[in-house]
Amino acid sequence: TRKDSTMLNDITASGVRRAMSEYDQLGRTTFLTKYGFAPSRGYLVREDGRSYDSKALCGVAHAYDRPDLGPLSARDFSGGSATVKRKLESLGFEVTAPESAVG
Repeated sequence: TRKDSTMLNDITASGVRRAMSEYDQLGRTTFLTKYGFAPSRGYLVREDGRSYDSKALCGVAHAYDRPDLGPLSARDFSGGSATVKRKLESLGFEVTAPESAVG
């Protein structure tokens, strides 16, 4: 298996935006269920006044950027500041902690 950081290297801002579009079309619950992700416990991506589950977004963006490999599952990589948060911020996205996780 590839390491987290290597798997996330394939993800582009375009892939993330396409995943956001699918998320918007399906709605949160259906999107998360379709791809086997739980709601984010750590980080949300903020874009145009909407919030997106960061790990699920990365997993699905991978399918858009690498259709030959498909989406990453929740078990394929870990979320968190060193992986998903860092990658999404490097692509120019705003990543915040969910309100439920704030003090």
